[in-house]
Amino acid sequence: MARFRNKKRAFVKPVLKKQQPTVDHITGDKIPKSFVFSRGKLPGALRQLQMDLRKLMLPHTALKLKEKKRNNLKDFLNVAGPMGVTHFLMLSKTETAPYLRVARTPQGPTLTFKIHEYSLAVDVARSQVRPRCPQDLFKNAPLIVLSGFGTGEQHLKLTTIMFQNIFPAIDINTVKLSSCQRIVLLNYNKETKLIDFRHYSIRLQPVGVSRRIRKFVQNHQVPDLRSLQDVSDFVTRAGYGSESEVDDEAATVNLPNDLGRVNRASTKSAVKLQEIGPRMTLQLVKVEEGLCSGAVIFSEYGISGEKKKEETKKEDEQEDEEDLEED
Repeated sequence: MARFRNKKRAFVKPVLKKQQPTVDHITGDKIPKSFVFSRGKLPGALRQLQMDLRKLMLPHTALKLKEKKRNNLKDFLNVAGPMGVTHFLMLSKTETAPYLRVARTPQGPTLTFKIHEYSLAVDVARSQVRPRCPQDLFKNAPLIVLSGFGTGEQHLKLTTIMFQNIFPAIDINTVKLSSCQRIVLLNYNKETKLIDFRHYSIRLQPVGVSRRIRKFVQNHQVPDLRSLQDVSDFVTRAGYGSESEVDDEAATVNLPNDLGRVNRASTKSAVKLQEIGPRMTLQLVKVEEGLCSGAVIFSEYGISGEKKKEETKKEDEQEDEEDLEED
């Protein structure tokens, strides 16, 4: 009589994805999250700009957000609630210029920016001799710095509040220096009414230490000393322009605690900013009270009784027609 064979199956423990916290455990504030997606069809360059913006908003955004042609704004809004998404960044393209909409969910307001110029992150990296973009650079949200927005105008106040709330707030008494690795800078030009959007990485370098010694401490690699007579020649050897950098006294800080193997507490360190992109030149053209709808609070081309710019009309009509066709 045949006997049944008892097979021992190995139990594989399922891998559980660690969910991101929705509330800051130190400040107690709700952590803002965002969706970056497009409205309508975008060319290849703007598609890459969309991916750069998603990477900029890390870690509190959906990097691999899937979009379909039949998706409308209500679809994203229905998903945003359960996932705790607080802001939408929407890219669109008309016949004349691309646009960026920044909206607060679920009830607005919505800020519409015209993109005059933009550069992708890959273009910024190609223009640099030593591009720097390590993988752990995007583990923490960037800092936000606003300059030139204190003119007292209502639409600039709304812009300031919108961008301040799109990134998590920090407590200067409890923040860790190791988490401050990126910074987003927005500079408003009062004369041209344009906003310069820049994205930088932050790194610290000890003052008075040559690049040769700094690399030796950081990389844990034995240097090539075959061409030297003594080890002191490696330390005292005069470097070229790339070996030692000029330290600016205005950009030096005293660290309260150790940061890495090179930057020690109670020693001067130079703060270095290196652009990682993307780079944009924006112009605020419209502020709406609701989510891509409602009363117009501000318009660069006039609100009532004045002729609005034909570009913004075409954009609204094009998106409304697409939503009706998809519904």
